[in-house]
Amino acid sequence: MYFNTDAATKVSYTVHAEGYPDFTATAAQDNEYQTEHEFLVLGLIPQVKNTITLTVTDENGTKTTRTITHTGAKLLGVEEVQLEQTKQPDDATSLGDGLYAILGNDSNEQDFMYYYDTNGVLRGEVPVKYYRSHRLLFDDNGLMWFSASTHTMVGMNRLGKLEKIYDLSDDFILHHDYALDSDGNIVLLATDLSRSDHAVQDQVVKLDTTTGKTTLLLDFGDMFPDYKQSTDHSGIDESDPTAKNRWDWLHCNTIQLLPDGSALFSARETSTIIKVNDLEGTPTLDYMIGETSVWDGTSYQASFLTKDGDFGDTGGQHSITYVADDSLPDGQYYLYMFDNNFGYAMTRPDFDWTVIDGISTAQSSKDKNSNSQYRKYVVDENAGTYTEVTNFDVPYSPYVSSAQDLSDDKILVGTGMQGVFGVYDESGDLLAQYKMKLNTAYIYRVYQYNFKGFYFA
Repeated sequence: MYFNTDAATKVSYTVHAEGYPDFTATAAQDNEYQTEHEFLVLGLIPQVKNTITLTVTDENGTKTTRTITHTGAKLLGVEEVQLEQTKQPDDATSLGDGLYAILGNDSNEQDFMYYYDTNGVLRGEVPVKYYRSHRLLFDDNGLMWFSASTHTMVGMNRLGKLEKIYDLSDDFILHHDYALDSDGNIVLLATDLSRSDHAVQDQVVKLDTTTGKTTLLLDFGDMFPDYKQSTDHSGIDESDPTAKNRWDWLHCNTIQLLPDGSALFSARETSTIIKVNDLEGTPTLDYMIGETSVWDGTSYQASFLTKDGDFGDTGGQHSITYVADDSLPDGQYYLYMFDNNFGYAMTRPDFDWTVIDGISTAQSSKDKNSNSQYRKYVVDENAGTYTEVTNFDVPYSPYVSSAQDLSDDKILVGTGMQGVFGVYDESGDLLAQYKMKLNTAYIYRVYQYNFKGFYFA
């Protein structure tokens, strides 16, 4: 939408469509008050009449309203406009005003990223070439970055224009995750297609967001050569399901960049969390967290932190997240995750995962005796320990899935293979839950974004 006002004003809008909750937002602008206004109106319901009420407010607080009607565009995809809410929040529960980004309801057709509000109503549809977007990154230049295929990263402005489109170099395809570094470049988990051993999902590369150049930062096969050679040559490349003879010995699924230049990685195949120092310089192993016996017979066991407490380790964890907290002593921080609680490794067929207390080996998300968990640790690097501070059960998903700490002590958990995501309190009580129809097998992640400074003020 574009218009001018005589006086400098800010703009909010409300979208109303019969049969749906209203959607209200304040549009992002370069300045809080200005005379030229251009913004994207989110929230229109597809193929029905939408009444859009614009409210312009000047610096004296004087308000002027205008109303227009517009029929929402036809969806490009087949997603639901209204999700099933399997748990309705009570009147006293506030779920905030963020949008849930559905990342990876993978299909064999056109793929999309979807925005749903806290009522489970579709408010946006963003097409991607294929594969999926894994998370949204916001840089200092007003761009939102996300993956649009296994090869392509794009930077989109708040009006929906792709200002930057970069393909990784021919040797690499991305998978599962990426992060923005302190220079505004993107560090990605990747597969090197040129490898003669066909190892997959074990590389880390950097995409220069100014030049589009791709640079290799780390080959985990060089960091853990003995362990790699001890594993069976098997596995699949999820980024390329047609690929044959792949060696998925580590399967990194999450990266977190820390302020000091180090990085945390989640390795699904070994059920291990790995910290690497100086990732963009000379990477070295700092520590690992997880079931140490997975690494029996290697020299890397000495790098494991000591478990402080009586709790089982993770099984195939996803979506690990680093959280600094000024209330903690120096050298301590939080680390939370979706613990799939699933014990299996294609490249370690003889390993007995039941050494982990409470772990499931059920391949089906419908197994009634299995559950996944939200887990939160305090890591103390000075003491060399990790302690569990929060743990509660969530619906079971052997693979994929996500967790995200929200404001007001609420936690968003997406159980990908069941197509459900829910909001919990810190005690693990379910406050709200939504269910989405699966296109094929799962939804990879669900994260909530407030889009402040991008779509919204």
